[in-house]
Amino acid sequence: MAGSTLGTIWKITTWGESHGKGIGVVIDGCPAGLRLKEEDIQEYLDRRKPGQSRYATQRNEGDKVELLSGVFEGRTTGTPIAMFVHNQDQRSKDYGNIMNLYRPGHADYTYDQKYGFRDYRGGGRSSGRETIGRVAAGAVAAAFLKALGIQVRAWTRSVGPVEVDPQRFCWEEREKNRLYMPDAQAAASAERYLDELMKRKDSAGGVVECEILGLPVGIGEPVFEKLSANLAKAVMSIGAVKGFEIGDGFQAARSCGSENNDAFGIGEDGGVYKKTNHSGGVLGGMSDGSRLVFRAAFKPTPSIASLQQTVTRDGEETSLEIKGRHDPIIVPRAVVVVEAMAALTAADMLLLSMSSRLDRIQTFFAYSSALEEEQREEYEKETEGQ
Repeated sequence: MAGSTLGTIWKITTWGESHGKGIGVVIDGCPAGLRLKEEDIQEYLDRRKPGQSRYATQRNEGDKVELLSGVFEGRTTGTPIAMFVHNQDQRSKDYGNIMNLYRPGHADYTYDQKYGFRDYRGGGRSSGRETIGRVAAGAVAAAFLKALGIQVRAWTRSVGPVEVDPQRFCWEEREKNRLYMPDAQAAASAERYLDELMKRKDSAGGVVECEILGLPVGIGEPVFEKLSANLAKAVMSIGAVKGFEIGDGFQAARSCGSENNDAFGIGEDGGVYKKTNHSGGVLGGMSDGSRLVFRAAFKPTPSIASLQQTVTRDGEETSLEIKGRHDPIIVPRAVVVVEAMAALTAADMLLLSMSSRLDRIQTFFAYSSALEEEQREEYEKETEGQ
């Protein structure tokens, strides 16, 4: 199977299935010297693990990460970083009734047609559980970005028709409710909406909003490796995402140029800044130094207990009631997945941008040579007379 690797310099490869031994990821390209421990990664994985509320699947998984390689004495070594999470609560029998059926809204049909075979236990590689590897790798990328003064953070913007009110936006509130909504009133309304859907054996979709703060100007390329395009690819690779927009997004199509253009100004520090941010922090495929903001639209969870019409592998029409443990909404657990994909993309494109200007390359190597000379002289002084 191709397509399990993402990135150019900062590269990740995920592996494993929903009901296999476990899920893992290998990171190539992480620089040596980054402070990293299992707790840093576990913090991210705890945000996506199941069973945290009645709005998440009750599959009982601790999702404890094992850091297998690439770190020594609390720092990355520059070698591949391998991580593994064991599956502990598989109930493959829950999927016995669908082994010869195609679930509506899932990848069963397309997977079967492509490979002539499919792992029907929870979807195999098509399961949302595959995102464990992404989140673990994203935690490392976020630590790398933090060392550069860059922060990635996301939240639930909407659940079904219930949307966060910008006038009530409170970042601290995100951690106080089970839906990761930074608006207490919207979160309460969204919970009532979900409770009603669950009574009807139905599910909901929603939107995750994400921002990257502190990204320098000029990250990304003007043609095929645009920052916006690579963010879209990374986020759209999340299984349930059906839409992506950056800045004003689709609203820009309903605007005039005089409304959509961001006027420039000179700040008190003498630097260039934008007076508005309709572009969402990207111009011509490159970061413009302002807040980068994008949104991802998630479809409703396709696994619902309501009666649905489908067909068998043998071409017979039938009906289906999906059993097992499923999220009535994916969005809250997907918030950290979106963060992870944004962090991975930003880390890779930062490293790619290091070679864009000769003067910066010259400065880097001149500094490196001076530092090496200084370190050599210090070593000679320390060892003199030994």
